[in-house]
Amino acid sequence: MAPNPVGTADRPTPSAESPFERVRAVADAVLYEGYLLYPYRRSSGKNRVRWQFGVLAPRDWTEAQGPETPGVAGSADSWRQRTECLVRATGPDPMVRVRVRFLQVRRKRVERRTDPGRHAPVDALEVAGTVHLPFDEAVPRECDIAVPLTDLLAHEREFAVGAPGGTETEELGEGAGRVLRQWLPLRARTLLRAERLDTGKGLFRLRVRTENTGAAGPRSTREEALRHALIATHTVIGGDGLCFLSLLDPPPWARPYAEGCRNLHTFPVLAGEPGACDLVLSSPIILPDHPQVAPESPGDLHDAAEIDEILTLRTLLLTDEEKREARATDRRAAEILDRVDTMPPEVFGRLHGAIRSLTPRPDRPDATTESVRAMTRAAVPWWREGGDEGLSPATDSVLVDGVAVAAGGRVLLCPRGRGADAQDMFLAGRAARVAGVFHDVDGSVRLAVTIEDDPAAELHDWYGRFHYFRPDEVRPLATTAGDRVHDRARGRTGT
Repeated sequence: MAPNPVGTADRPTPSAESPFERVRAVADAVLYEGYLLYPYRRSSGKNRVRWQFGVLAPRDWTEAQGPETPGVAGSADSWRQRTECLVRATGPDPMVRVRVRFLQVRRKRVERRTDPGRHAPVDALEVAGTVHLPFDEAVPRECDIAVPLTDLLAHEREFAVGAPGGTETEELGEGAGRVLRQWLPLRARTLLRAERLDTGKGLFRLRVRTENTGAAGPRSTREEALRHALIATHTVIGGDGLCFLSLLDPPPWARPYAEGCRNLHTFPVLAGEPGACDLVLSSPIILPDHPQVAPESPGDLHDAAEIDEILTLRTLLLTDEEKREARATDRRAAEILDRVDTMPPEVFGRLHGAIRSLTPRPDRPDATTESVRAMTRAAVPWWREGGDEGLSPATDSVLVDGVAVAAGGRVLLCPRGRGADAQDMFLAGRAARVAGVFHDVDGSVRLAVTIEDDPAAELHDWYGRFHYFRPDEVRPLATTAGDRVHDRARGRTGT
């Protein structure tokens, strides 16, 4: 068999015109997720074990650590990633474009000058009031690949996507010492292949594999192996004359093809603005389609997607000595501290949260005409006094299979198989009585019910302990005249 064609991936200068730039904010969040955790100090225990996501280490070292556990999440060290996604050709001569992004570990050593021309490593060095600490930093790398789709149908194409090694020296003070930064060369490759699935719809399966081809030695420590590893590895896939299909919510006709895609340590989702289909972000972290960075966020905190407001408040509470150590640990830690310390009040206020929408969508399955009317009766937001005026769980109703269901009505419980609470599944097929119709702030509706044959049903009703079901999880049951008399005696009006 002839060897696979080999090419070299370009290392581009980022361009604002590149479609990939539209997803850079999200991709950078993936790149630095877990880079350095609060409280951003070297002495913190959780910062002594580094690099949690998308680690592609040399194969000999990885396999010596034990059998690889397959999965889509890239939270375990591996030597490879594989992404498979669905794409339609929408124009002539479609071109596939791939950007592979990762961090390269850069070891920072601090050395004190001992004699002219001689230096000795130290654990800390203070020069002119500034402390310098040794630490493993990282620098971002990205490699671009462009290849016609038709070339990938004939055979698999291979591209080198590693990075060169290097050194950097920073002199401190007047001969007091120096900071020496060193990074080792990375050897890796990305392989591309396409498979035609449906000629009529112009559908293809695109496979992108990235592998570490370097060597670290099976007996190396993890710290040493990481110097030969691609860190937080992820891929952005796009192209010309291409439209990608969601693997999370594919069109019905493409569902069998989506189920046939096999991803290893990656989770590909549609990227860019909602509705766009020209980009895929394949991440070691599980994401939804079209992920976005919240506009309220003033910058990355690297801390496993925790809430910006909490981390900002905690960072503000660090002592001066703790901040001094954090600044000495890493440049990015210093940037976080500077941003937090100088954050304007109006920016900090935005971190407290935002409500995207309070209006129910008319196309929601549980947003019936009655529920929409009930929600829109509220003239002010729900969190202000009077915001819930016009809503009454005891008298509001919701249409279920064309029947208005309200407090006092009887329903058959039919929880959905997927997405239902496990406790709700135990109640499938049981008859229940509706205690009230409740509206959530997002416009959805829930029916509060008690189980008819539960001996404690009346007690639960008395102190308001109910089960809650969506309208599409119940079926109306007939209500007898005796039931209506019973409900009126308890202050309710049955249907």
